[in-house]
Amino acid sequence: MYRDNTKEVRIGGRVIGGGNPVLIQSMCNTRTDDIDATAEQILRLEEAGCDIIRVAVPDMEAAAAIRAIKKRIHIPLVADIHFDYRLAIAAIESGADKIRINPGNIGSRERVRAVVEKAKEYGIPIRVGVNSGSLEKDLLEKYGGVTAEALVESAKKQAEMIEEFGYDNIVVSIKSSDVMMCVKAHELLAAECRYPLHVGITEAGTLLAGNIKSAVGLGIILYEGIGDTVRVSLTGDPVEEVKSAKLILKALKLRKGGVEVVSCPTCGRTRIDLIGLAKKVEDMVAGYDLDIKVAVMGCVVNGPGEAREADLGIAGGIGEGLLIRKGEIIRKLPESELLGALEEELKKLQG
Repeated sequence: MYRDNTKEVRIGGRVIGGGNPVLIQSMCNTRTDDIDATAEQILRLEEAGCDIIRVAVPDMEAAAAIRAIKKRIHIPLVADIHFDYRLAIAAIESGADKIRINPGNIGSRERVRAVVEKAKEYGIPIRVGVNSGSLEKDLLEKYGGVTAEALVESAKKQAEMIEEFGYDNIVVSIKSSDVMMCVKAHELLAAECRYPLHVGITEAGTLLAGNIKSAVGLGIILYEGIGDTVRVSLTGDPVEEVKSAKLILKALKLRKGGVEVVSCPTCGRTRIDLIGLAKKVEDMVAGYDLDIKVAVMGCVVNGPGEAREADLGIAGGIGEGLLIRKGEIIRKLPESELLGALEEELKKLQG
């Protein structure tokens, strides 16, 4: 399912492209110069499963903070720079594992060249990022507005500029908040781009809307074998981005590991607090590194059958429920004891 003909690119201790697994990326929403808050957030993101983290670098204080932040985290750090090429140079010198720039807003070719030369000196990749909101005026005029073709042409032009300076350690991203335009742009670009692609639906929205748009768009793109790193862009806690990205990758069979929770939508037969129980189970299993499926079902009529494909399951009755292992009922318990019994089984599997 991966495009295995893309160039391999190393980002810190991680490698993308060339058929390597898709990695999850997120972005801090702290002030980067607040070293404690930023490092603390990154550690939470690491725990949630984030593989690569990006931070904003709007000023020299933020660029300088990268050095201290990197001493306290364990995943590669990407510096996000706009407009001022000097910030890119400073971020590289502070130890950024990758930089994200839009050469179109950095300024003159000589300023872009200076950034490329510094990246070359330190051996770090440059992510060329193009968003639908930052397209060049000539392309907007050529295509009559923002289109998939315009996004692709912009990205290719920016990457070619870096290549002209003798550097091909490049990652490309093209993003739009228009889901189907984003899909089409990735399909067009993937057909003629040998660089790894960072994929996402930009400005997707709040938790509900953002997750739906991201799941639809990224589901299509990733299913077509396109994408080497992925970000679910949500307005809120970035930990939620990582959780969502993991679920999308697992649903597409692109990532294994971690407990998958399936639960029924409830119906008039439900006589236990299934909604609350399912949420508690979801929170509980986050701490287990097990590649298993857990089913949470609301009714003993269909629950055992529906849970048969799961490794563990619980099915509710009237104030009580069944604990199920591999489709076999092993215990009947009061509702208040179901969660604890399930955790006992998880602990046995964890060893």
